[in-house]
Amino acid sequence: MNFLDPTNDLVFKKIFGNEKKPKILISFLNSCLGFEGQKKIKSIEFTNPYQIPDIKELKETILDVRAKNEKGEEFIIEMQKQNQTFFDKRSLYYTSKAYVSQLPVKSKSKNSEKNTDYSALKKIYFIGILEFNLFNSPEDTSFISQHLIYNKQTGNNDLKDFEFCFIELPKFNKKLDDLENNLDKWIFFLKEAQNLDIVPKEFEKIEELNEAFFTANQTSWNSEELDIYQKITLDENHRISSENERIRKKEKKAREEGEKIGEKRGEKRGEKRGLEKNIIQLSKNMKISYEEAKKLLS
Repeated sequence: MNFLDPTNDLVFKKIFGNEKKPKILISFLNSCLGFEGQKKIKSIEFTNPYQIPDIKELKETILDVRAKNEKGEEFIIEMQKQNQTFFDKRSLYYTSKAYVSQLPVKSKSKNSEKNTDYSALKKIYFIGILEFNLFNSPEDTSFISQHLIYNKQTGNNDLKDFEFCFIELPKFNKKLDDLENNLDKWIFFLKEAQNLDIVPKEFEKIEELNEAFFTANQTSWNSEELDIYQKITLDENHRISSENERIRKKEKKAREEGEKIGEKRGEKRGEKRGLEKNIIQLSKNMKISYEEAKKLLS
């Protein structure tokens, strides 16, 4: 079997944004957010289900996954391969924008504020799966972090309508034998599926993961989807190469500037040491004080 890369935008959306296979996203969300018992998501409604994007407008296509559960709570799931400046702020922007958009647009009248039904606002979850490290923490720390709004004095989570979950894939280094739970298996799938030839036996009894592997299997894709997959892959590789080249040039320039500064400082130190020797020698030859010799050479 040949599995496509699940972190590719198109593959990711086809796996997790498939209206015909909602259990895949439900299992993934329950695992990421630690939902158990009554908190478990039971049903999901996709607000932007998977569709083959128009290849001509591919750059303008937003390929994240968005869905609502049975309570009306919204989930924004984004797969981000390239390190983006201020991704944390971008996450806040997406979440707040989705939160505000839940309210109907009203005319700017004096009573519009009074008539706004704020009780209609539902909780927003942002889940970011990243192929880079967002937070400045050691590599051996947890690959997943959850962020809530807490009361600084009491430690209570009183403002409950925003929750962020970030999965930093570079920090996940577990092998097959190390996988402890469904979350580990989902992250292993995202990182390693394209390097596997078969579905590991550790995944065989988990229906949703088997479905995910089936969707990632190249044989389940038509020629149009595969063409777009290849284009996205090439574009992603080009962007990453361009960014790496930009960083390399920036580092090279910094090194060269540092060397120039070092040379100038060295020259100045050399000149200073040479002048010092000349002053001492002149002082000895003329049998005058150091200060007198310094004035003569200045």
